[in-house]
Amino acid sequence: MNPKTLQRLTGVLLLLSGLWLLPPTFVAWYYDGHIGSLPFASSALLELLLGVALFWPLRAESSDLRVRDGFLIVVIAWLVFAVSGALPMWLLKDPHIGFVDGMFEAMSGLTTTGATVLTGLDDMPRGLLYLRSQLQWLGGMGIVVLAVAILPMLRIGGMQLFRAETPGPMKDAKLTPRITETAKALWLIYLVITICCAMAYWVAGMSLFDAVNHSFTTIPSGGFSTHDDSMGFFDSGLIEFICMVFMFVGTVNFSLHFISWRQISVQHYFRDSELRAYMMLIALFIVIISLDVYRQGIAPDIIGAFRLGAFQTVSAMTTTGFSTESFYLWPGFSALLLILISVIGASAGSTGGGVKIIRVLLLGKQVAREIRQLIHPRAELTIKYGGRVISDAVISAVWAFFFMYSATIVLAGFVLHMIGLDIVTAFSATIACITSLGPALGEAGPNFISLPDSAKLILALVMLLGRLEIFTLLVLFMPSFWQD
Repeated sequence: MNPKTLQRLTGVLLLLSGLWLLPPTFVAWYYDGHIGSLPFASSALLELLLGVALFWPLRAESSDLRVRDGFLIVVIAWLVFAVSGALPMWLLKDPHIGFVDGMFEAMSGLTTTGATVLTGLDDMPRGLLYLRSQLQWLGGMGIVVLAVAILPMLRIGGMQLFRAETPGPMKDAKLTPRITETAKALWLIYLVITICCAMAYWVAGMSLFDAVNHSFTTIPSGGFSTHDDSMGFFDSGLIEFICMVFMFVGTVNFSLHFISWRQISVQHYFRDSELRAYMMLIALFIVIISLDVYRQGIAPDIIGAFRLGAFQTVSAMTTTGFSTESFYLWPGFSALLLILISVIGASAGSTGGGVKIIRVLLLGKQVAREIRQLIHPRAELTIKYGGRVISDAVISAVWAFFFMYSATIVLAGFVLHMIGLDIVTAFSATIACITSLGPALGEAGPNFISLPDSAKLILALVMLLGRLEIFTLLVLFMPSFWQD
């Protein structure tokens, strides 16, 4: 990449991150007073000045991005915004948050993971609580999808960035002819759903502050809460139901929401194979976990078991990570199953994490094809999805992703075990971070504060790998990437 282009884009990202810190500054000033707002205001000012210093000298420059440039800018964007989120945390005096803990918390927020190193949330400064929620809301749809709506106005092409950021195996589909219009449409839908969620929470009994913060962390499947007890703090069946509905809505492929928006119709939802499979899996796991919760005596009756099992299942499957119960204390089967179903994850093109339903479906179809090929070795068998024949290139990409996803879990889990974490904590924390679930088992069950700094840094990297779907980050370590 041209150094001037890199400098100019970094300046733009710093300007955006500085502007993004203004809302937390006002929230901190309103709730925590003038002194409480200083860390946020000074962080915003510093980033704005740095952004201007980098961007202004090259404001008249224009350049096109190659595909490889898109990968680099995506990673830089996530790092810039993670540091931007961590900076006010480092400057806070109460609570005092160290460098590693601040980066872990900011990366967890931005990647919508929801793993936290903070305790005593009920008494935390409101500005800090809002910052964490806003980080998740920003990360949910993706920093770069927001940026591509702005970069074209600065004469910088955005399609390469969108392709590098968008989750799922089919990245070339566009909802509108122009990528800028696509980004704007996605963000508009995202905003409307968030507003509806906040209003529903407020009507159901949350305070306005809690309603806004939890809508900011529900739609992006983030899981940060303003209370240590998460959704269990409210002890409300209505709030839990609203939460389940919007966790699910946020993890449905946003292209389906877009079509519904344009055509004012819901028929396409029922025709989508991925959505049908997603709903069936959620229903199946709700039944399994609810029955096990009842069998283990965790809930007093079958209704209570269903309420408990349904919420934890939807939260895990959507990789949101909210909880109404400390499920890490449950007997082994249900607790382990909740961690494992997060690996399956949500729909592609959504805010959810995990491998994604569409990949699981394609892998299943490929396995079925291999079995049929053994029976009919001379037959030319194809894989179809949604009435279309899926090319072998897509299937190969899915297998490669699945292999690297699994390899990352194994490698990171063993490294964490080598540096002192017990095997349950090491692997459950790795899975919780790469899938963006958040809550884990073992020592990381209540929170991640007791883990050594080295483990937190490894898990922060795992979060970024999971959010950028492995290859966007790994491609930067290939020598050929840096060759012209």
